[in-house]
Amino acid sequence: MKRGLLMALVVVVALDAAPAPAAEDAYGERRQRMVQEIAAHALSAGNLSGRPALDDRVMAAMARVPRHAFVPEDRRESAYDNRPLPIGYGQTISQPYIVALMTDLLELEADHVALEVGTGSGYQAAILAELVSRVYSIEIIEPLARAAAARLNRLGFDKVATRHGDGYYGWEAYAPFDVIIVTAAASHVPPPLIAQLKPGGRMVIPVGSSFLTQYLMMVEKDSQGRVTNRQILPVRFVPLKGGP
Repeated sequence: MKRGLLMALVVVVALDAAPAPAAEDAYGERRQRMVQEIAAHALSAGNLSGRPALDDRVMAAMARVPRHAFVPEDRRESAYDNRPLPIGYGQTISQPYIVALMTDLLELEADHVALEVGTGSGYQAAILAELVSRVYSIEIIEPLARAAAARLNRLGFDKVATRHGDGYYGWEAYAPFDVIIVTAAASHVPPPLIAQLKPGGRMVIPVGSSFLTQYLMMVEKDSQGRVTNRQILPVRFVPLKGGP
């Protein structure tokens, strides 16, 4: 496993072609059903998450971004099921409800700059790009980093910059960040990410091991730089790679 900052790939994606209209119409109906399922799931899990209804802007982003374009071709029929799907290299694209919940917890504003640790297929970065001014996303698995950069470029998500590297250490060149989202489970909240979170900022991260209960955690830094953590709900994520 490579460790430390790996600077081999820095990509800023640009506008490219959109999906064919006929195919997009069919998937659009599926996306609407997915959004309805997310809303129902949010309501049923509201006592745990504290979020029985998710922000309309988040739900609109979930309804716009073509999840089928972020999964392997042989998984596209399942792209709008409310469940995680494998994307290769032992990694997954998260359950749509969890993507929506994590995005909602960040309380995003249009002028925010976001850091994502764990690009995966690029889906979470694309959702963020619908809601903020800039997204910086890091992926430690080089083939996934390359594929996600090309995919985001092809789909026109030009607010996203991606890099192959160890996300445990963040992306110091563009810090501090208004929000940070980590899409793999860490054994602890990485100190470099806390340091790169802006005062008043929020971080959402799953914490725990593969063999014990993981919890989605909300990390907040107040205007004085004091940090507080709170558990949101139990989750299951692939482990965060890298770090010391």
